[in-house]
Amino acid sequence: MTTTLRPSEPLQQSADGGRSRTYDICVNSRPVGSVRLATDPAFGPASGLIDGLRVDEPDRGRGRGTVAALAAEEVLRSWGCVEVQISVPAEATAALRMAGSLGYTERSRNMLKELPDEPPELPAGFAHRPATEEEFAAWSARSMARFAQSWVERGVPEELARAKAEDGRRRFLPQGLATPGVTVAVSTRDGEVTGYLWTGGMQPAEGPRQSFVFEVEVEEGQRGRGYGRGLMLLAERVALAAGERLLGLHVFTGNTPAVRLYESLGYRTTHVNSYKELR
Repeated sequence: MTTTLRPSEPLQQSADGGRSRTYDICVNSRPVGSVRLATDPAFGPASGLIDGLRVDEPDRGRGRGTVAALAAEEVLRSWGCVEVQISVPAEATAALRMAGSLGYTERSRNMLKELPDEPPELPAGFAHRPATEEEFAAWSARSMARFAQSWVERGVPEELARAKAEDGRRRFLPQGLATPGVTVAVSTRDGEVTGYLWTGGMQPAEGPRQSFVFEVEVEEGQRGRGYGRGLMLLAERVALAAGERLLGLHVFTGNTPAVRLYESLGYRTTHVNSYKELR
């Protein structure tokens, strides 16, 4: 039996070169599932996405998903993509095994916490305040460069990494400190800034609205003194004050201290994000 992809809609194209299309997964022309392919608007048209790959229950366990994923990669190559990304729910163990067998490398994780009814107490002596415009300007430039470099270190071409950083600022911090629903705060000690927190609202493509920790940064010489935990607890208080009950974040694979902190605070992994180079 032959497993193929058959378009189920016209090719969607945007002015900036983006593409997307949904396909039926077919076995001898019989639909057995579906998959959506797209270029990533954050990285640009050179980065592809395999999204929502689904095989109907009666046809699972027969390699249909594996063949469909390989066929999807060929489509993305024909679009000029140099890499492909997937985001797999943490509980989808079969899909995670398939990704590993196809050569995908974990790059990052999304984590989520259900917030308590009452705001948490901040650590004793933890001081914080809103960032000033001057502090924001210096932090923003440094943050964007560091964020882009983090993607480069994980296999993303430099041009795509810069595009990702710029896209995040355009979408989530378009008016700087005046952006509605956004908080940029600093932790301090003896009047000196020890860390930064950037948090705001987000509506995921799937699931309920949530508050999101876009960045938490502790100054290098101040790490290991509890400022990271204090800033994360402050993020919970900000989210609860805004009426949110969920708080999400994104963490790169290999950032073990951060993952341990988040897990100790009650965050759970919701999605594992992986990539593969298309050659």
